[in-house]
Amino acid sequence: MGFLSKYIKTYWKSFSIAVLFLTLEALSDLLQPTIMAKIIDEGVANRDIHYVLKMGGVMLLITAGGAVAASTRSVVASIVSQNFGTQLRSDLFKKIQMLSFKNIDKFDRASLVTRLTNDVTQVQVFVNGLMRIFVKAPLLAIGGLIMATRLNLQLSVVLAVVVPIVALLIIFNLRLGFPRFSRVQKALDRVNSVMREYLSGVRVVKAFNRFDVEVDKFKVVNDDYKWQSIAANRLMATFSPLIMLTVNLGIVAVLWIGGNGVDTGEIQVGHIIAFINYMTQILFSLMMISMVFNMFVRAKASAGRINEIFLQEEHSTWKEWADEPFTEKGRIEFEDVSFSYEGGVGDPVLKNINLTILPGETVGIIGSTGSGKSTLVGLIPRFYDIVSGTIKVNGVDSKRVDPKILREKIAMVPQKNILFTGSVAENIRWGKEDATDAEVIAAATIAGAHDFIEGSPEGYQTRIGQGGVNFSGGQKQRISIARALVKKPEILILDDSTSAVDVATEEKIKEALKKYAKGLTCLLIAQRITSIIDADKIVVLDHGKLVGVGTHQDLLKDCRVYKEIYQSQVGKEVSP
Repeated sequence: MGFLSKYIKTYWKSFSIAVLFLTLEALSDLLQPTIMAKIIDEGVANRDIHYVLKMGGVMLLITAGGAVAASTRSVVASIVSQNFGTQLRSDLFKKIQMLSFKNIDKFDRASLVTRLTNDVTQVQVFVNGLMRIFVKAPLLAIGGLIMATRLNLQLSVVLAVVVPIVALLIIFNLRLGFPRFSRVQKALDRVNSVMREYLSGVRVVKAFNRFDVEVDKFKVVNDDYKWQSIAANRLMATFSPLIMLTVNLGIVAVLWIGGNGVDTGEIQVGHIIAFINYMTQILFSLMMISMVFNMFVRAKASAGRINEIFLQEEHSTWKEWADEPFTEKGRIEFEDVSFSYEGGVGDPVLKNINLTILPGETVGIIGSTGSGKSTLVGLIPRFYDIVSGTIKVNGVDSKRVDPKILREKIAMVPQKNILFTGSVAENIRWGKEDATDAEVIAAATIAGAHDFIEGSPEGYQTRIGQGGVNFSGGQKQRISIARALVKKPEILILDDSTSAVDVATEEKIKEALKKYAKGLTCLLIAQRITSIIDADKIVVLDHGKLVGVGTHQDLLKDCRVYKEIYQSQVGKEVSP
């Protein structure tokens, strides 16, 4: 798990301090049975009350020291594990943000949520346990073996039999448990996926009264998660009683051998009591070691899933060149561009696109569903990298520019309008963090959103519910347009962003955009021809191919696909 090396370097000192105090705590526990044996064999046997009080005081001091060490260890362990979990979760979130769409598309969205939450928690709990009981357990086991062997070699024969048996049980536990807990985490992914889908489509579910279907769907994945968890925990639960039985049989053997030794005078009573205490400590530590491995297999499965995210490599290759200065403002060129979502092996979504968009042009893009319109504009800010050809933005190959710098020049209103929890003003300021109130209002006015925002109870401070549920589709579109406009970009991309508004409102937005967009390159994807009929240039796509470029009148004459779209929308009786 290479990603852990960063955190080891950061926290190893604090971790070592916690382990040091844990070691002192374990030593305190290990010394007490030996002192107890001395009290019984030398103090009680000889009726020496002074010796009993003296060694009792020593035992009390050691116990107090162990308590202080335990408290200190607990505080340090909590601080380290919480900081580690917070940093890991933050780094994982940043990594997901930095991934290209191609990388993100490899993972189900619900799986990413599970990895950010449950998987990180599993690793964090394991790290916390390492500084609490997980290190203490082997220290007690090894220390108990050493102290018990030093105390009485004859009784130690029992340990020579018990310990290998327990070790084998732990090894089987580990080998059988890991694949099962991997399946548990995948089952949890499916539960989160169904929940996420339901919550995102709850209005549709209510509209079609499909509660029973969703309940049944959730029941299937929930039951699968239950049975996967039961299978994993049932296996884990089998080993703990076996380990306890083995150690308890060892204690019985110690009592039997020790009893015979007392009868013959070879073994002292205090030694038997101390040895049983050490056996109990060893039992406790071996049980804890078994639990450690249970936690380890869970943490290992979760760490592997987290590592899958960190191993994703960014496909953008701009770092191979120094960033080049832009030579033209708002110019876009597609030179023999082909693209497939599966890379070079998949069927191309776009095929040999050659297109030049001049600075300040308003370009309409139209075509049937699935023709590649959204894909085409998505390549401009490098959401995906092209398979072949070249895309130049502002006169520079987009692959030679840091995507962050490239995207600062571009504002985009995607097909699916997403608003974030917060006020309307905060959402608009996503386009420009330091935008003044006047700039926010100006952008909203151009987008046709000012009137309904002002009509809201709190105006621009109106809180937006999750996903913008308290606004209509058309209102969300206009707020999204305002968010793009306040950025004052060099290139504005509107991906079918007026589909939910009425024709009159769309016309007002277009008129306002004409005044605003002087010198601004504007790309308009539309389903309705009326939305782009007066564009400087119209681009027609069909099955990923560029089949027409020109004005409305030119395309009516020369482009069959455009003519068919026009006739289907406007009517065959209307002549060009």
